[in-house]
Amino acid sequence: MEGGLVMESRSIDQLGDEIAELSAHLDAATARLLDLILEFDNRAGWNTGFRSCAAWLSWRVGLDIGAARERARVAHALERLPRLAHALAHGELSYAKVRALTRVAMPETEERLLAVGRAGTADHVERLVRGWRWMDRKAEAQDNARRHAHRELQVYQSGDGMVVIRGRLTPEVGAVLMQALNAARETLYEQTRPQDFDSPKDVSAETPTMAQQQADALALLAETALHHGIDPGAPGERYQVVVHVDAAPLADPDTPGQSVLEEGARVSAETSRRLACDANKVVMTHGLDGHVVEVGARSRTIPPALRRALHHRDRGCRFPGCTVRVGQGHHIRHWAQGGPTTLSNLALLCRRHHRAVHEEGYQLDREPDGALRFRLPDGRLIPEVPPTPKVPDDPAGMVRACHDMEGIVIHAKTALPGWIGERLNVAYAIDVLHPLAN
Repeated sequence: MEGGLVMESRSIDQLGDEIAELSAHLDAATARLLDLILEFDNRAGWNTGFRSCAAWLSWRVGLDIGAARERARVAHALERLPRLAHALAHGELSYAKVRALTRVAMPETEERLLAVGRAGTADHVERLVRGWRWMDRKAEAQDNARRHAHRELQVYQSGDGMVVIRGRLTPEVGAVLMQALNAARETLYEQTRPQDFDSPKDVSAETPTMAQQQADALALLAETALHHGIDPGAPGERYQVVVHVDAAPLADPDTPGQSVLEEGARVSAETSRRLACDANKVVMTHGLDGHVVEVGARSRTIPPALRRALHHRDRGCRFPGCTVRVGQGHHIRHWAQGGPTTLSNLALLCRRHHRAVHEEGYQLDREPDGALRFRLPDGRLIPEVPPTPKVPDDPAGMVRACHDMEGIVIHAKTALPGWIGERLNVAYAIDVLHPLAN
């Protein structure tokens, strides 16, 4: 019985060692992956209709867009941090530790931060990095930029029909909103407050809670904003860009003719075609002397009802891999060339990809089965779903074999930290490590 317990204990130990060893191999493989991402980004390999390397990674590899941005950021950071890059490539530091350290590491502080990574756990590293950032004025500016980039407002309907609002605002915008809510709340409840102070009526039970008052105040703000004409309207209305273009180049960009903005600046005929895809149009007839002799009525290229159907059908930009939820109506066959303004001849594209199709040589066609086909300027098809990569039968064995060929020695204790159980004093550690603390 006792011997059986010993055998089971050894088996568990071996299992733990294998987990630790394979994890270190995966971290070393991640270093190679980051090298590839860095080269791919530097060579702009993602510039085939995608907005960034992270957007391409999200489409091609299946990463969450936030994780994809982090991979690209860490890859570029390690380019100037060779010691951290070497430690990751040899499985000595986990990707989680390196990712945290690259938020604050500079070439002059890399060595001491590498020591932090070797000595502590991933939790220790995260806590020390947070303390380090507060000591760095530059990092504080980056935090401000990050807060601005992470601003958001989500509005959605819950199962019971109520509208739920959740958001994150920068401190200054939040202060403006709170002041506006306070003003609206005071105005609203000043109007409804009983004026007869001698009345014996008990109004305490009828007084809304603060949360209810805030909700009523937000409704008042929205009504006031709409009353003063802040509603932007349809896309074709809110972008009041006036373009004068002759009929000939509008139908065929290679045909010579006028294509100018209202202020007189020339634009390409293809730009005019893009702007005319989803906008009001007014046909003017000119005499031989150039003067206007007739002006037709303004007409909407895409009627509101058709626009609603287009947004309901496409649910966002249709370009492969794009996740932008709002867009512009694109005529697959331009209306100036006789293309009908019908749902089957329309596709929703974001501003970036609408420009790509019109002015950067990308091609869009609708197949007989109704599917959209996008092509690169050289004619190659852009698949809606990226091809599945071939995976070997033993991927872990392949990783180990690759590291053996490269002379990278990894075992169960390669990434074991030097921590022996003592309590971490973040303030003391920052005082010792951070160059500004001295």
